[in-house]
Amino acid sequence: MSTAILTGPAVAGSSLEDDLRSLGFDVRAAADAAGVARELAAAPARERVALVDPRFVGHVHALRLALTDPRFPAAAVHGALTAQPEARAALTRALTAYAPGAAAPGRGALAAAAAPAAPGAAGPGTAPDGAAVLPDALADALAAEDVPVHRPELGVLVAAVPEDALGRARALDRTRAVDDEKVRLRSAVKSRDGFFTTFCISPYSRYIARWCARRGLTPNQVTTASLLTALIAASCAATGTRPGFIAAGALLIASFVLDCTDGQLARYSLQYSTLGAWLDATFDRAKEYAYYAGLALGAARGGDDVWALALGAMVLQTCRHVVDFSFNEANHDATGNSSPTAALSDRLDSVGWTVWVRRMIVLPIGERWALIAVLTACTTPRVTFYALLIGCALAACYTTAGRVLRSLTRRARRTDRAARALGDLADSGPIAQGFAAVLRGAARRLPALAAPAVALLGAAAVVCVSAFTSFGGPWPVVAAAGYALASGLAVARPLKGPLDWLVPPVFRAAEYGTILVLAADSGVNGALPAAFGLVSAVAYHHYDTVYRIRGGTGAPPHWLVRAIGGHEGRTLAVTVAAALLHERNQGFTIALTALAAALALAVLSESIRFWVSSGAPAVHDETGEPA
Repeated sequence: MSTAILTGPAVAGSSLEDDLRSLGFDVRAAADAAGVARELAAAPARERVALVDPRFVGHVHALRLALTDPRFPAAAVHGALTAQPEARAALTRALTAYAPGAAAPGRGALAAAAAPAAPGAAGPGTAPDGAAVLPDALADALAAEDVPVHRPELGVLVAAVPEDALGRARALDRTRAVDDEKVRLRSAVKSRDGFFTTFCISPYSRYIARWCARRGLTPNQVTTASLLTALIAASCAATGTRPGFIAAGALLIASFVLDCTDGQLARYSLQYSTLGAWLDATFDRAKEYAYYAGLALGAARGGDDVWALALGAMVLQTCRHVVDFSFNEANHDATGNSSPTAALSDRLDSVGWTVWVRRMIVLPIGERWALIAVLTACTTPRVTFYALLIGCALAACYTTAGRVLRSLTRRARRTDRAARALGDLADSGPIAQGFAAVLRGAARRLPALAAPAVALLGAAAVVCVSAFTSFGGPWPVVAAAGYALASGLAVARPLKGPLDWLVPPVFRAAEYGTILVLAADSGVNGALPAAFGLVSAVAYHHYDTVYRIRGGTGAPPHWLVRAIGGHEGRTLAVTVAAALLHERNQGFTIALTALAAALALAVLSESIRFWVSSGAPAVHDETGEPA
C-alpha cells in the first residue's frame, strides 16, 4: 500500500484522510518537517509516497490525478506531492535540507522558498497567509534537481490550501459547485478520437468503463475480452454463411466498443502500464488481421478466393502505420519544426467541420472497422476487401502527400535520437549492414534525398521483377540481391534527411509486396494463406519494434534482428525459395509456412519475455486513434 504523510496537524472536520484512504493510501501524520522526514524514512523504499498539506481543500479527482498516476516519477498539485521509488532519493535529499537542524548551506533555495512571504504577498511554496506549504516547496526543489514533476491540468477541479476559515469555506463552496465525477468521466475519453468513435461509441462506452472500474476489472482484462470477441467474429465470418457474416459484423463492432472501453477505463482509473499499452496496440492489429483471415476463409467456403486481397489489405494497412510511426519519430524532437503546409493544417483545424472531415479522410480505426462490419453483414468478402483497399489507398495518398510536403517545406534539424529510431525501424539485417559498412564513404557524398530514392529504386525493382517475370526464374533472386545492396546504401549514413522517414515504409512495402506477388504468381495451393501467416509474423516484429521505441525502451536486441535476417535477408530467402522449390508440388508453400513458424516463435518468445519483465515506464496513447 502507498503511504500518504500529512505535513502538519489535521484540520478539524476535514475529509482529507478519508479521501486519501479511498485512493489506496495508508495515511500518517507528522507535526513538522522533521517528523515528515522520519515518516518518509520509515515508508517502504519500493512504495509510492505522497506528502499532503493537511489544510488541502479540493476534489478527490484532483488528488487522484496528482498522486496515483503511475506514468510519472513525481507529480504535484497545490498542496500535494507524490514520488515514486525512482524519485524517492531526490525527495529525501530535499526534505533533509529543509528539516530543522540541517546545516545552513544545505538549505539553499528551498529554505528561501519555504520562508514566510512579505506582508500581503504569497511567494512560491507558501499559503496566502505566508505559512509554508511543504509539498509545494519540495516540488520546486525536485524540479531544481532536474527531477521532472508532472503537474496535471485540473481545469475546473479545485486544489487549494486556504489561508483561514473564510478561505476554507469559499474553497469548499467552489469544490461543491463542480461534480468531479462528471469531469472524471468526461476526461476518460480521448480528445482527438475519430468521428465514429466520438459520436457513436464514446457517449456510452465511458459508462461501460465506469461500470468495469467499480467492479474491479482492469484495462488488460477488457483488452483481452475485446480480442476474444474479435476472434469469435472472425470465426463467424469464416463460416461463409449470411447469418455468420451478420454475426461477424455485429461482433466486430462489439469488439471495437470494448477496444474503446479499455483505454477509457485506464484513463478513468489511472491504471496505466507498459504491458497494457503494448497489449492494446498489438491486439488491435491482431484483431483486424485475424478478421481479414476469417473473411478470406469464409469466401473460400463459397468458392471465391480472396486471399490475395486479404494479404494486400494487411500489407497496405501495415505500411500506412509505418508511415505514421516513421514520420512521428523523425519529427519527435526536431528543431525549427515549421512549414507553410503545417500552418495551413493548423488553420484548417480552427474550422470545426474541416476537423471531422480530415479525421474521416484518413480512415481511422473506428471508421475502418465500421466500414468492414457493415459491408461484411450486407455484401460479400470480395466487395468488403475492394472497398477497404480503395479507402485505405486514398487515405495513404492523402496522409503521405501531406507529410512529404511538410518535410520538403520545413527547415528542421533532426537529432541523433530521431536518426537512431529510423535506423531501428528500418530493420536492416546483416547483409544490408555489411553493404552499409562498405558503402559508408560513398554514401556521405550523395545528396540529401538519396536515401529514400535509392530505397525506392531497389524496392520497385524487386517487387516489379517478382511480379512480371516467370515464377521460379532466377531474376527475382538477382533483383533481391540488388535490393539488399540498395538497402545497405540507403542506411549507410544516419537518416537525418528531410524525407529519410520514408525509408522504413519503403522497406516494409518491398518485403511484404515481394512475398505477396510471389505467392499470388505461384499458383500453388495454400501459398497465399502461408504468405499471409509469414507477413503477419514479420508485421508483428515491426509493430513490436515501434512500441518499444515509443515506450522509451529502445528497439529489439540486435541478436534478434540478425537471427531473423532483416528485411533484405527475408526478401532474398523468399525469392530463393521460389526459385528452388517451384517445381515441387507444395515446396514453396511448405517453405513459407516453415519460415512463418520460425519467425513467429523467435519474435513472440522474445517479445513476450521483454514486455512481461520490462522495467519500462508506464505509457498510454493519448493522441487519438491510430490510423
